[in-house]
Amino acid sequence: MAAFPRAARIAAAALLTTTLLPATASARAAVTPVDVPRAAPVDVPKVEGPLPGDLPGDPASPELSETYPWLATDADLRALGYVEQEFHLSGNADAYSATGELLAPDVPYRTRVVVRRPASQAKFNGTVLMEWQNVTAGYDLDALWSTEQLTRAGYAWVGVSAQRVGVNQLRQWSPARYGTLDVTGGGRFMTDQLSYDVFSQAAQAIRTSARPTLLGRLRADTVLAVGASQSAGRLTVYYDAVLPHIESVFDGYGQIVGPAPTRAGAEPVFQVLSETDVRTPVRPPDTERFRRWEVAGSAHSGWHGYSARAPLLARDLGSAPTYTCDRPPFSRVPLHHVLAAAYDHLTRWARRGAAPPVAPPLEFAPDGTKARDELGLARGGIRLSQVAAPTALNTGDNSGETFCVLFGTHVPFEQEQLDELYPTHGHYVAAVVRADAHNLKAGYLLPGDARQNLADTRP
Repeated sequence: MAAFPRAARIAAAALLTTTLLPATASARAAVTPVDVPRAAPVDVPKVEGPLPGDLPGDPASPELSETYPWLATDADLRALGYVEQEFHLSGNADAYSATGELLAPDVPYRTRVVVRRPASQAKFNGTVLMEWQNVTAGYDLDALWSTEQLTRAGYAWVGVSAQRVGVNQLRQWSPARYGTLDVTGGGRFMTDQLSYDVFSQAAQAIRTSARPTLLGRLRADTVLAVGASQSAGRLTVYYDAVLPHIESVFDGYGQIVGPAPTRAGAEPVFQVLSETDVRTPVRPPDTERFRRWEVAGSAHSGWHGYSARAPLLARDLGSAPTYTCDRPPFSRVPLHHVLAAAYDHLTRWARRGAAPPVAPPLEFAPDGTKARDELGLARGGIRLSQVAAPTALNTGDNSGETFCVLFGTHVPFEQEQLDELYPTHGHYVAAVVRADAHNLKAGYLLPGDARQNLADTRP
């Protein structure tokens, strides 16, 4: 059951001098900030679901049960002991500016969340990764879902549709499933002013004992906010500008391939960057509540994510995007291996105060460019075996049309070069094992991914 309207709860602390304005462009311009007390409580939204409809289905069907969730995974979750479910969340959200001013309280909204979670408590590690879904491409993208790593560790993953662009695309894609969604207050807040509170309320839906619950019978110990790229930017605004004024509902923050907060807050912040994202040798220092890792050879958007999403986009959009870049795109350095280790560290940090290990930064040349070795590989940073024992040139750089700048490069070495680097196959396997052993000891890699790297060395 939703909580009482927030305006009523804080009326003694702040008098509202304006009334709710009609949904017009002039009304949007006329919204003025309202004073808000510190640590204003976050409402519990109404939860509806899980919604009917599974693969295969028809998103254009007028019958909800004949549709299915946008970008529903094609992994066999049942075999992995997991389920995928979708819910609608609704309630009244507060609108905030990007600098943290309360613009209006209690604005009606309705959105959706998609949940992939263990089917049983025994499989669940107790941590929820709540992802602010990225909308850079014009639709919701669950950029941080990685089937093997998250199911192996027992995480629950919750993707939240917090922004107008993603919600509007959903409404068009399947009117029966998503036609009632709105995160603009009926057109009044068109620049995602409601998104911060919508995201908070999704976490509150997990923390409450109200039914139905997003996690079924699972009991969560830790809820982490995670976001990639554009979404990391939204979480930065959330942490720096909005969080100081509201109840804290997240235990830690994962800022992936994007910016990180500058405010020193109580909740730990872990920033993980690909080589693409490191553009200057000037960096914030690591602290007791902030950690930054940089991964050599990896790309902002590499092969792992592209290859996983391409068949889903082909299914749901009719075709997957293709790109003509100046160099062969999509680094194969598995950034998701480092992310899997980072999530484990962030969980321990949030629960027990055990800060993650520090990591060496990428190196820069005197001219301000990234330092590179004789093979063209970046120097410094976390060096996975794909960089420390390379069989290809993987970098975070590229150029060309649209998003090519984010894809990095992948150029396999010629056989002559491979023979020079590794006189025998055994030399290559030994180099991979040495690199992985170092990264395991340092805390940058998990055993399951080291085993996969070893399996990948088979001719």
